[in-house]
Amino acid sequence: MSTQHTYRVIVRGTWERLTDVARERLLAEVEQHGLAAMQFSEEGSLTYDRVLKHFSFRYVVVSDAEDGEEMAGAIAEDRVETELRERGYGHGELRSTATDMDTMKINYKGRRTSGTA
Repeated sequence: MSTQHTYRVIVRGTWERLTDVARERLLAEVEQHGLAAMQFSEEGSLTYDRVLKHFSFRYVVVSDAEDGEEMAGAIAEDRVETELRERGYGHGELRSTATDMDTMKINYKGRRTSGTA
């Protein structure tokens, strides 16, 4: 059995071919999808603004460590495509960036190491 790692993935894209109905729905919900809504979750969190040009989704993806960040990104992009298709929202090319949380180094501010003043 392979080791599982947890990835934080951001998928970015542009809205394209939005119908009038889709545009109205997005604008009606814009306050729920602003900066305050940005969080990583398994369900994904969608953010965009009133301009309706760009959007991003944030996901937590658990995947085999040997498959790496590339696979985590592909999984998240697939989730975005499915969700947008189900909602009837058109989009352009998707781009993703993934961070392996299990290998990420954490720097604590104010932390002193031995031998420093």
